[in-house]
Amino acid sequence: MYTPGVTPTSRAINHDTRWHPAARIAFRFCLVYFGLFVLTTQMLPEMCPIRGLDEHDLGTLPPIRNLVLWIGAHVLRISRPIGFAATGSGDKTFDFVLAFTLLCIAAATTLIWTAAAKRRDNHERAFKWFRLFIRLALATTMLSYGWAKVVPLQMPTLWLNGLVEPFGNLSPMGVLWNSIGAAPAYEIFVGLAEVCAGLLLFWPRTATLGAAMCLMDAIEVFTLNMTYDVPVKLFSFHLALMSLFLLAPNLIRLFKLFVLHSTSSIREEPLLGRSVVARRNAVAAQIVYGAVMMLYCGYYAAYDWSHAGGGAPKSALFGIWDVNIMTVDGKPRAPLLTDSTRWRRLIFQMPAFMAFQRPNDNFARYGTTIDTTTKTLTLIARDSAKSKWPLTYQRPTNERLLIDGTMDGHAVHLELAYRDPNSFLQKSRGFHLISEVPFNR
Repeated sequence: MYTPGVTPTSRAINHDTRWHPAARIAFRFCLVYFGLFVLTTQMLPEMCPIRGLDEHDLGTLPPIRNLVLWIGAHVLRISRPIGFAATGSGDKTFDFVLAFTLLCIAAATTLIWTAAAKRRDNHERAFKWFRLFIRLALATTMLSYGWAKVVPLQMPTLWLNGLVEPFGNLSPMGVLWNSIGAAPAYEIFVGLAEVCAGLLLFWPRTATLGAAMCLMDAIEVFTLNMTYDVPVKLFSFHLALMSLFLLAPNLIRLFKLFVLHSTSSIREEPLLGRSVVARRNAVAAQIVYGAVMMLYCGYYAAYDWSHAGGGAPKSALFGIWDVNIMTVDGKPRAPLLTDSTRWRRLIFQMPAFMAFQRPNDNFARYGTTIDTTTKTLTLIARDSAKSKWPLTYQRPTNERLLIDGTMDGHAVHLELAYRDPNSFLQKSRGFHLISEVPFNR
């Protein structure tokens, strides 16, 4: 059983009380920069097991926001407005200006700190507490992202729109999202790797192994973000840097072990507490916190899956419906590829949304309310809740759908045929352990 305290192994390791000047300077810079990065980005809310705290990062609130906007306008000379509202992108101009601002603050603080602490030999006390802070911040972030893959949410299993969207119309990020979403087993595997890395960071005994796994995971994610143009490049790069920070005290030992194949003892995590009981309680607190965050992230991943993911309720008209006949004011509309106003398909996925696909393969999306009792279908414009079009529908058979009503002052009549999603090769091919010839289409 692992008992935090002074062990024979730890006695054999030489912990110099006097740090190299470069190490002292590097630690001061890392403490300020990484500390501020955690506090001003999504990492801080993810450390708190309270739903809803992630609505605003501290970096987008005054006074930090004001400083970032001032730096962007007066130091970096960015003439256009710098938006800070959440858009789903982590690579906005604001994010890069924030990183630059933190770099400036960290550099200035390091210079002042170094000048004021010329006689300071080390920062052992600050090092062990800051290392714990970074470990927990990195661990909770990995759990959050990992659970979003273990329960396939981040790259959802192929939605109906994805089955009829031409490959050439997809962005590089769309290609990545759809390809991983089409292989949920792989997404779960990647998520388990991230969850495992996060869990290992909570226990001091396995923290170095966890940091190594985090580094590998972060490098993979950063590479995908860079090559598929996913706007989380800046954030994933920082996750890799924080992993390196945690590995830094053992980099030489790991090199000797894995490259030179020489005996090398991994430096243990700095001990918290002055007595054996205090140290044991500190370790127990970290493990309990890890268990709480594990359950918290897992619970909300499952909740989101059942409410907004693949397990969410489906539309009463769920499916892909090909428009065989369309008339406007009683006049037939031929299915011409040049007619951008005609509808080619109707796609119903979730109860509150649907999409029209036009002959040019573009989509027009609407909000919907469907009343199965009165057989009414109300379309709601996405840009204005005031624009509504009440329609009626009939479903003589499971494979046929009739829709009538008025849109923009014109009488519309549609006759549609159901297209089974499983008829697409993406859905029907499945997995084959034995393949006599490659099946690559």
